[in-house]
Order: sequence, then C-alpha cells, then structure tokens
Amino acid sequence: MSSCSPYFKSLFTSQAFSTKKREVTIPGLPAEVIRLLIDFAYTRTAKLTPDNIEILLPVADQYHVTGLLKLCCEYLHKSLTHENCLGILRFAQAHNCRGLEKAALRFTLKNFGRVYTLSNEYLQLSLDMVCSLLSSHQLNVSCEEYVFDAVCRWVDYNPQLRKVHMRRLLATVRLGLLPSAVFEGKVKAHRLVKNNVDVQPLIADTEAFLAELDKSEEPDFDMSLPFARPRVPHEILFVIGGWSGGRPIKMVETYDTRADRWVVCKSEDTNPRAYHGVVAIGCLIYVIGGFDATECFNSCRVFDTRTKVWSEIAPMNNKRSYVSVALLDGMIYAMGGFEGPPRTPSGVISSPRLRSAERFNPSTNQWTLVSNMRERRSDASATTYHGEIYICGGFNGSECLCSAEVYNPKADQWTLIPHMSSRRSGVGVITYNGAIYAVGGFDGVTRTNTAERYSPSDRSWSPIPDMYNTRSNFGIEVIDDMLFVIGGFNGETTIYNVECYDSQSNEWYNATDMNLYKSALSACVVRDLPDVRDFVYKKAEPEEKDQLTAYATARDSVSATAPVGVPPTGPSTQSSQAVSTASSVTSSTGYS
Repeated sequence: MSSCSPYFKSLFTSQAFSTKKREVTIPGLPAEVIRLLIDFAYTRTAKLTPDNIEILLPVADQYHVTGLLKLCCEYLHKSLTHENCLGILRFAQAHNCRGLEKAALRFTLKNFGRVYTLSNEYLQLSLDMVCSLLSSHQLNVSCEEYVFDAVCRWVDYNPQLRKVHMRRLLATVRLGLLPSAVFEGKVKAHRLVKNNVDVQPLIADTEAFLAELDKSEEPDFDMSLPFARPRVPHEILFVIGGWSGGRPIKMVETYDTRADRWVVCKSEDTNPRAYHGVVAIGCLIYVIGGFDATECFNSCRVFDTRTKVWSEIAPMNNKRSYVSVALLDGMIYAMGGFEGPPRTPSGVISSPRLRSAERFNPSTNQWTLVSNMRERRSDASATTYHGEIYICGGFNGSECLCSAEVYNPKADQWTLIPHMSSRRSGVGVITYNGAIYAVGGFDGVTRTNTAERYSPSDRSWSPIPDMYNTRSNFGIEVIDDMLFVIGGFNGETTIYNVECYDSQSNEWYNATDMNLYKSALSACVVRDLPDVRDFVYKKAEPEEKDQLTAYATARDSVSATAPVGVPPTGPSTQSSQAVSTASSVTSSTGYS
C-alpha cells in the first residue's frame, strides 16, 4: 500500500503508528472500495465499472493513489458519449482532473450539435457554464443558427427563471455570421427576442452590420466584432497542386468552413505536380504520383501539417499519373493511371492505361502490388465503403468508361458492379451518407454537370440534381456533412468555382471560389489539427497577396500566348494528351 500512495506510506511509516496494530480503520469507505484499493496495490490493475467509478475516483484522489486515479480518468475518457460528456466534465472539474477535464471539454465542443440536442445534462447546466460553452471559439457548429437553437432549448427548460438572461445568452451567438433571412425570420422574430427590450441594442448592431455587408461588393469579416468573428473549424480541407496557367503548380490552399474562405498556405512543396492523388492519415497528407509537365511520377511525398515539413516516402512500383487513390484500414491504395512514354517509331504513345494496383503501408514505408483491376483505368476516381474499395469510370486508352468495380482486400479480388448511367472520365467519386456518388467528368464528347449515386445494398444507380457548373478533373471531399466539388476544367478553361451538395435537401449550393483557377488538383480533409489557426482565415497578409499576384500573372501570361481549352482531337487522347513533352501539355492543358 505504501508503494502506491504517499498517504499510506506516511500513515504506515509514521512514528505515531504502532507496528503491533493488526487492523487499520479508514472511516467512511465501503469495504468493496477498500478491497479495490488493496487489489490495485498488489496488481496495479482495477476492475472499473459504471457503478464504482464515481466512488473510486474521488477516493483515489483523496488518498493520493495516483496510478488508480490515472486509470479512472482513462476509463472515463474512453466512456465519453454525447449524453454523458457534460457530467464527466463537471465531475473532472470537481476533482481537479485536468487532463480528463480538457478531454471532456474538447469532446463536448467538437460534438456540440448532438450534445445540446441529446443530452439532458445540458439542460441542467448553470448560466455561466452555458455561456462559456456557447461563446467558445472552438465550438463546432456549421451554422450559428444551431447556437441560437441551443440558447432557446436551455431557456425553454425553465423559462420563468431563465428568460431574464436572454441578453447575455444572445451575445454568445455570432449573429453577424447568420444569413439575413435566418436572422430576420428566426432570431429577430422569436418570442424571446421580439419584445425583449434588453436585447434590442444587440439586434440593432447586427442589423446595421448585415445591411453594410449586403452593400459591400466584396464582403469581409470584421474580426474585431465578437458577433461577426468566425469560429475555429475542427476540420480543414486541403487542396494540393493541380494545373493552372498552362503548367503544373505546387500551390496549397486550405478551406475554412466557418469563414467560407480559402487561404493560401505558405508551406507548399518544392516541386509542382498535377493529376496526382492525396490521402490524409491523421495529421499527415500523402501525395501520390502525378505529372510535372515532363514526366509521370512513381514518387510520393508526405506533408506533416503539424511541423509544416515535406518529406519523401518510398516510391510506387509503377509510375502513375491520372491515378486513383483510396484509404482503407490504414493502408493507401493507388490504382490504375498512366505511366507516360515510351513512344512507338511512328510517334504514338504506346504505354497503355494501367490495370495494376498497389498499396502502401505507412508503418513499413513499403508498397506492395495487389490484384489487377478488371479494366484498365486512368482518370478514374475511387472511394471506400464498408471495408471495400469502389472505383468508377476513367479512360482505358480508347474510350471513356461507364463501368465500375469493387475490391475486397480480404479476398484480394476485384468484382464488376452495375455500370453508371453515363461515361465519366475525370470523374469525382466519394462515399457520402451511405451511398457512392459519381459526379461530373467527361463522357467522350463534352464535360458534364450530371451526378448519380450508387446504393450498395440494392446495387443500383440513381440520378441526383445537376451541378451548376460542368467540370472534370476536380477535387471532391465531404466536410460538415456536405459534398464539396472544387475547381476543375469546364471544357473551355480551368475554373476556381466551388459548390456543395446537401443530401438532406437534395440541392447544390455555391461556396466561395478558390484563389486560383486550377484543374487536375487533389483534395483531402484533416481533422483536429493542433495548430489549426495556421490554416484558417485571417486578413490577407502582404506575403500571401504577393504569392497570389505571382500565380495570377503567370496564368495570364501563359493564357495570352497559348489559349487554354483547346482539346486534342478524339476521345482516345483524353487522358494521355499531355504526357510526352511540355509543349504538348501547354496546348491541351484545359482539356482535363
């Protein structure tokens, strides 16, 4: 007992303690708790349950059994749910468990949308605790409308006592970030606000701010105004590389969902690349294959978003541009693609599109070949669902494809699934709300704005509403439970337009455009970055403006001499039009 607790060591080694004592009485503790303390002293383990944890943790704290206290905190950390996180937060605060308190608070803020709607503990919080949560910059809500809903839910639990605090509560809502229609129709007209004299100054300030925002040609956030400052996002969308201004680029942009703004990242790679793939594992972004206007790559790079350092990893077995990538069970899969020259004596590129696929194990830094796909595919796109990889569309060297297939890693086997309704090369494929979505692409004649989704359960494709923009070779990702499509080529020029699809409303919405026109880019989402503020929206710094000006100047100068958007003749060159020489790339850059 002395070895696990300074308290018991002091008790048993004190001169006041008689060595003739056969029993020691510890008042106020149940026998079961004492037994657990003794068992822990001998085994350094404890059987923790929901029934004993609330008694055992305070005892471990009181008697300085630090090892047991740590086990109790780890048990509660692993037990965090939307329903109990606030109770665990208050419990940790009461017993000065700083690590557990921090973890419970982080869980609450990250999952606040479900916490305030599902947790009855939320309704029991004090005014100070509610205001502290709702005013936090780290509060994870996709729209400030939900913060207002959280205010109303807390007040409505005991309106007679709580409605007097409406002014203080409403000040936690970033009203300046609300759409004008929501502010006017939901907040201003609400019964707790409409006839409340105390909140009218805040309402008047917000009205003036939103009116000024509507008048501005380029509305911006006034970061000094508490009710208009965007919160810090928990997810950051990264867009890496691509094709712009007649050449590949190394630019990195990030999207701040809370501010709906794109940010140019200072930590770009040393070499440009396009027609590549990217995968995020934790805070690491892996960049796979691609093309630099001269040659196709088998090289791969990794960007550590914490240290902002780029480094090389093991190369693939094959060169792959127009590659499809996916992440499954911690492994990165690279499928199909195009490996470039050699040419035949007549000058025709002889290298076929690839059927091969391989996977990368980050722990061993090694690529291993897996079974070949059923079809040759470059310019396809892949995603994962329920432990399998789905790859759709692409180009086989002679025609654009409407076929799709699925890979089972346990059987190391590819199986064809029903065809899409349209041929799609340069397509975007992603899993979203239990379905496989195939968006946009080139059908052999024109770029398309159509999209469809595949239900694995009934093995059928069904259409969804068309995008606003036709596009191929764009980025696609899911963030904030919305499907985003980013940039691409529209048949005439590269674009910087961004739009998002909401499966609940079955509608597309415009989002803020990127800073630079680009296609052949690749995108991924990194979650819970420790230094997320390095990638979120701030007022544009001079260095960032200079970087954007340089890119824009290069793009315009190339466009002036070599118009973008002149595709090569015939669909047979759709995915290979630019991989032999820099000059052939320049002449056909807009094509994909």
